[in-house]
Order: sequence, then C-alpha cells, then structure tokens
Amino acid sequence: VQLQAYGGGLVQTGGSLRLFCAASGRTVNSNRQGWFRQAPGKEREFVAAITWNGANTNYADSVKGRFTISRDKANNTVYLQMNNLKPEDTAVYYCARHRGPLSTVARSASYDYWGQGTQVTVSS
Repeated sequence: VQLQAYGGGLVQTGGSLRLFCAASGRTVNSNRQGWFRQAPGKEREFVAAITWNGANTNYADSVKGRFTISRDKANNTVYLQMNNLKPEDTAVYYCARHRGPLSTVARSASYDYWGQGTQVTVSS
C-alpha cells in the first residue's frame, strides 16, 4: 500500500486548504483512513478518520466544525477540507491507513501505512 499526501501550503489565519491522500495498492478500500499532524517539538496527534465507505467519521475536538474528512472510493482518495485555519494548525499533515477497532482510531500506533506528509503553515 502506498499513500501520497499533498495539498499543503501557506495560508493566512481564517483561510482554507484542501489536503489530498492518494492511495494505491491492496485493500485500500477496506479500512479506515485517517489524518494526523505533527508540529515542531510536539508529538504526532490525531486529526480525523473516515470509514472505508465514508459513512462514519471521527474528529479531534480541536478541529471539529472546521475540518471535514471525506473520501472518493472510485479514485482511492481521501480529502481533508480545512476551513477557518488558525496558527495552531501549523504542522506536517500525514495520512495513514488504520488497522484495528474503532476504539484505537486516535492512536498513531494503530496505523500501519503512512504517507510522506505535507506541510501546512498558517500565518497570523
């Protein structure tokens, strides 16, 4: 399985960005996929996840109401629409494939394949 994340960039506070995670390989449509982020000097943290059919989503409290995760099964792509961005959203964003029960969706250790990351910078 290969995951490629892109779409990051520099945006002002209050702006929007859309991240993409293109997946290829086996069984990409049978797992949840998630987004994590890591700011300099901080641990990697969960952002959002979505089931294989797009029916269920999970979000970190810090992004609820501002970020939306969605997926296009036909194109094996997961999206993260980020609105009303804040400086504290600045981080490298990673997409990953989840393996495990729903209770582990926010744990990075329960993800087995990771994309290379894309930088998001929000200026104040």
